Amino acid sequence: MNVKRISNAFLLFTIIFARPVLAGEITGSNIENNIIPGSVYLVRGNSYRPPEDEDLELIRSRIISDLLKPAVNDADIKQLIKNIKQDGSWPGINYNDVSRTGFEHRIHLENMVLLSRAVRKKGSPFYQDAVARKSLSAAFDFWLKHDFRCENWWWNEMGTPQHMINIMLMMDTDLTALQRTEGLKIANRANLEAFGARPGGDLLPIAGMLGKQALFSRDTAVLARVIRVMAGEIKVTTGRGIKPDLSFHHRTDNVISTLTYGSSFASSFAYWSVVIAGTRFKLPEEAIKLLIDYYLDGICRSMVYGIYPDPGAQNRDMTRKNALKREGTDLPENLMRASGYRSEELKTIISLRQEKSKPSAANSRFFWHSSYLVHQRPAYFVSVRMHSSRANNMEQPHNEEGLKMHHFGDGSNFLSRRGTEFSNIFPVWDWQKIPGTTVLQKADLPPFSEVAKKGLSDFSGGISDGRYGVAAIDLISVHDPLKAKKAWFFFDREYVCLGSDINAGSGLPVYTTINQTLLHGKVTAGFASSANGPGKAVKQEELTRGEHHLRALQWILHDSVGYLFFTPQQAELTNRMATGNWRMISHQATATTEPVNKDVFSLWINHGSDPAGGAYAYLVVPNVSAANLNGYISKSGISVIANTPELQAVYSKPLQLVQAVFYKAGECRTKDVTITADQPCIVMINKAGKITAADPTQKLQRLTLRVQQGSGPVRSVGIDLPQGGMAGSSAFQELN
Repeated sequence: MNVKRISNAFLLFTIIFARPVLAGEITGSNIENNIIPGSVYLVRGNSYRPPEDEDLELIRSRIISDLLKPAVNDADIKQLIKNIKQDGSWPGINYNDVSRTGFEHRIHLENMVLLSRAVRKKGSPFYQDAVARKSLSAAFDFWLKHDFRCENWWWNEMGTPQHMINIMLMMDTDLTALQRTEGLKIANRANLEAFGARPGGDLLPIAGMLGKQALFSRDTAVLARVIRVMAGEIKVTTGRGIKPDLSFHHRTDNVISTLTYGSSFASSFAYWSVVIAGTRFKLPEEAIKLLIDYYLDGICRSMVYGIYPDPGAQNRDMTRKNALKREGTDLPENLMRASGYRSEELKTIISLRQEKSKPSAANSRFFWHSSYLVHQRPAYFVSVRMHSSRANNMEQPHNEEGLKMHHFGDGSNFLSRRGTEFSNIFPVWDWQKIPGTTVLQKADLPPFSEVAKKGLSDFSGGISDGRYGVAAIDLISVHDPLKAKKAWFFFDREYVCLGSDINAGSGLPVYTTINQTLLHGKVTAGFASSANGPGKAVKQEELTRGEHHLRALQWILHDSVGYLFFTPQQAELTNRMATGNWRMISHQATATTEPVNKDVFSLWINHGSDPAGGAYAYLVVPNVSAANLNGYISKSGISVIANTPELQAVYSKPLQLVQAVFYKAGECRTKDVTITADQPCIVMINKAGKITAADPTQKLQRLTLRVQQGSGPVRSVGIDLPQGGMAGSSAFQELN
C-alpha cells in the first residue's frame, strides 16, 4: 500500500491498527504486511477495502478455476446429499480408526471437495443450490467439531490441510466466520516449520499448500516467501532432492524415489510455475529449465517409453492398486506452459501418453547415485536396480506398505514391451523370485520390520555412453549368507545377464529368477543337446499350463520375448494361476484379504543348496518369434568372453563393442582387442576407440588401462575419474 495515497494522518494511524472484519489478526511492523488486499477493515466506524493486488488476485482466480475444472457427477452429489446425517457425517465411514493403516476420514474430506465443486461450479445442476450448500456446511462443521488427526503425520500436515484449503478456496464467501478461522488453523498445519517440510520431496508440496493459504487470506508477504522457498528448492544437491545424475532421493537412506516423492516434487513446482507466470512472483527461468531437465532425463527415463512407471524405480508404492498405470499429461503440459525449453521433447511425451505416436527412442542411462540403469529401444524397455554400501537396500515399509520388498534391490531386472506386464501382479507374486535377482529360498521372508538394511556391497555401479550400458554388483546379501557377482550388458536387439561366484551356506536352495510376469499367451521351449552347439534346438515344444522341470533347455519364448542360454541349461518354469491378496503386501485399510487370482509366467535357474562357485549366463531378446530363436546366439555375434569371479565380459561382433567388468585388476582378451586394467572398474570400448569407464566403488581417483587393438601397439590410457557428486559416473577417453 502506498502511504502517500492517504492524506489524513489520523486515518493512516487508524488503518494500521484496525482489525479486519474477515481476515483474522494482523501481524507485522509495516503497512504492507498489515493491510491485506481484498479484506474489509473498520476505519472510524466505516468499512474500508484497500486496493486489490492484481497479481495475487490473478493467481488466486487461476487456482480456483483449476479446482473447479473437473466434471461434476450429478448422481454422486445426489447420493452425498441424500445420505449425509444430521450431524454432518456420512454412513459407512469409520470415524474411530485414526491409525496409520486406516483413517477413512479422508473419504469425508473427498466428499466435501466434491460438494464444494458442485456448489461453486457454474453450469453444475447444484450451482448455489441451498440444500447442497447446507450439506456442505454441515460436513465442514462436523470436521471442525472433531478435528480428526491421524497417527500418520502425513495426513495431519499434508493430506488434510491440502483438502481443507482447496475446499476453502472453492467455498470462499460461502464460509462462515468460524469456518474461515478454524479451517485456516487446520490448513496451516502445512507450514514451512512443520515436521514434513524437509528439503527434497515434501517441502515443495507443503510450500504449495501454504501458498494457497496465502492466496485465501490475500497475504502477499507469505506468498512471496513461499515462492522464494520453491525457487530455492530447484537445485542439484548431494543431499535430499535432485541428485547430480538427475535421480531423486527423498530421504538420507539414498534410496531412489524419482517416481514417487520426486514426481510429486516436480508436479508441485510445475503447477506453481504456470499459475504465477506473467506476475511479479514468476519463478526464475533457470529453475524451470533445471526442472524440465530433471523431468525428461530423470522421471521420463525411469518410465517405460515415458508412459508407464518402471517397477524397478518403485518402492512401497507398488504395493498399492494400479500403481503402474499409465501417466497423464498434466505435468508435461504445465512444463510447456511454463517455458519453451525442450518443448519438442515434452510434446513427444504428451503424444506418446495420448497414444498419438509410437516409441522411437534408443538410449541408455546409468544413475550412479541410485545404482539404477535404464535401457530403452523402440520395442522394449529394461532396467536394473541394485544397492550398495552407500545406501539402504530398500525404503522402509512406512505405514506398513511394501511388506515383502526385502530382495527388491538385489539386482532386479524388469523388462517391458507394452508397459502392462506387471500390472497389479504383486499380490500373487513370489517375492523371493523377483526378476533378475539371485536369492536364498527361505520358508518365509523375515518380518517386514527388517525389509530395509544398510547395503554391504562396495562394488555396485554401471556405465553408459548414452546408447549402450553395463551394470554390475558384487552382491553381498543384507538378509542371507549369500554372495554373487552379477552383471548386465545392454546392446540394441538384446542384452546379456551373467552371474558367477555364487556362494551360500545355509542348506537352502538358491534361485536366479530370469522373469516373473503376467502370463500372456503360449509358452514355447526349444531343447538341445550339448553336441548341437549354441542355439541349435533339436526339439520345439509348446508347454502346457502347470509346472515344468526343464532339462537341456536351449531357449524359452513367452510374450514375444526370447530367453536363450549359451549352453544347454536346466531350468524351472511355471505358467499357471497364482493366488494371493493385497493384505499380504500391505496393511492399509484398502488392502483386503479378498483373493486375487492372476495367470503368471515364472522362469528361474536352481543353483541347488549351498552352491559354491555357481554361475549362470543367458541372453534376452525382446520382440522376437520362435522362428528366429534357433541359432540366434551364433548369428547375433554376441559372445561371453569371461564369467569368472575376477572378470565378466561380453563382446558384440556387429558393434565391435567390448563391455567388461573387472572385479580386480586384470586382463580382458578378445580376437579384436585386449584390455588390461590396474583397478577394479567397468569398461566399454567401441570400434572407434572410444573408452567409457567408471569406478563402481566411488573411491578411486585414477584408472590406467592398457589397450591393444588387433596386432597394433599397446597404448596406455590414464583416466581421471570423476569425484565428489560425480563419483561413480562415466568417464570418457579417446584411444586415438
